Amino acid sequence: MKILILGSGGREDALCWKISQSPKVSKLYCVPGNPGTARYAENRAFDITDNAKVVEFCKSEKIDLVLVGPELPLTRGVTDALEKENIKVCGPSYAAARLESSKIFTKEILGRYNVPTASFRIFDNIDKAGKYVESKAEELPIVIKADGLAQGKGVVVAKTVEEAKAAIEDMLVKRKFGAAGNNIVIEKCLKGEEVSVIIMTDGTNIVPMASSQDHKRAYDGDEGPNTGGMGAYSPAPVLTERMHGKIEEDLLRVVIDGMRKEEMPYKGILYGGIMLTAKGPKILEFNVRFGDPEAQAILPRLKSDFVELINATAEKNLASVILEWENNFCVCVVLASAGYPGEYQTGKEITGIEEAEKTGALVFHAGTAMKDGKLVTAGGRVLNVVGKGRDVQEAIENAYRGVAKIKFEGMHYRKDIGHKAL
Repeated sequence: MKILILGSGGREDALCWKISQSPKVSKLYCVPGNPGTARYAENRAFDITDNAKVVEFCKSEKIDLVLVGPELPLTRGVTDALEKENIKVCGPSYAAARLESSKIFTKEILGRYNVPTASFRIFDNIDKAGKYVESKAEELPIVIKADGLAQGKGVVVAKTVEEAKAAIEDMLVKRKFGAAGNNIVIEKCLKGEEVSVIIMTDGTNIVPMASSQDHKRAYDGDEGPNTGGMGAYSPAPVLTERMHGKIEEDLLRVVIDGMRKEEMPYKGILYGGIMLTAKGPKILEFNVRFGDPEAQAILPRLKSDFVELINATAEKNLASVILEWENNFCVCVVLASAGYPGEYQTGKEITGIEEAEKTGALVFHAGTAMKDGKLVTAGGRVLNVVGKGRDVQEAIENAYRGVAKIKFEGMHYRKDIGHKAL
């Protein structure tokens, strides 16, 4: 099979690495890719949000299957454009992808099918939003969310009324997230342990991926601003097999069945951000693709042929698929540029990747580039270092042994990834 992966981050490098291991693959492309994906795939450079260009490339290269890494092409209808030309794609339609591109759409779906989530209100007016926050002063903290896509950064957990009002002003008035903040959702702050539950679905059948847990905050001890993710581990010990099954059946399957009833069948990868509260699991948010860095912690544990899985998803033929997993732990540590998730500099030379890999760690490229024959930083999240182990402690030690070999100016990373699992 000729396979095309769309995207350029650490998730896409991990996807290329995994897909390249399948005997079913005759040719693998990644657009636009990065220096890491170039180890397994042929990189091509064009705009992956230009549906016409994606279709044209698939036709010219006779692509058999497309896997979409990031959310943006999905929320701009790339699946619809490809399927119109009878090109197989693993990813939801434009209509179904609104589960990520609009938090309001998601809340409405959850409400219609009585799926547990935080109570909420929707606002587009700063004064009304401010008065609502004042009325909830006894219930702080409170969560302020931009309705649209904000690269994982459009969520503020406000501990004071002043902090909440500042977040509201940032979104509705200062337009910090552009059109994504035309409307905001203000919701109750759920308390408990947050886990990532990722499934593959063909619109009817569901195949669960291994559980994982993400570290969203920038600094140790879950301090600092929200990021796209500073690390992850799999499996998540807090999520028992029984609870995993309950989330799959009582939350995710209800949403999949509801989408099908509303003639927006969901096909592809669905990521549920779940809070395990004292009153049971509740949906925080959905992503319509693999989590990043969750994918980097999950995929190395998958024993089954990943290409068979994504092809069966695209062909709506998941009924007979059962996945095999390694009985181990995987820990992924994100190496970021100084200042991330705020302003950061790029172009810093990176050294030590080969030495890290000699320790047994996997190194996935996220924000890297080649400049004058040298590997340099080219993003906020630069590299993902993954360690495996028989238990979580061994996986943590193996990941950080790899981290210690890598150097670039201003390199920042959390030193407590995986500690929750201990």
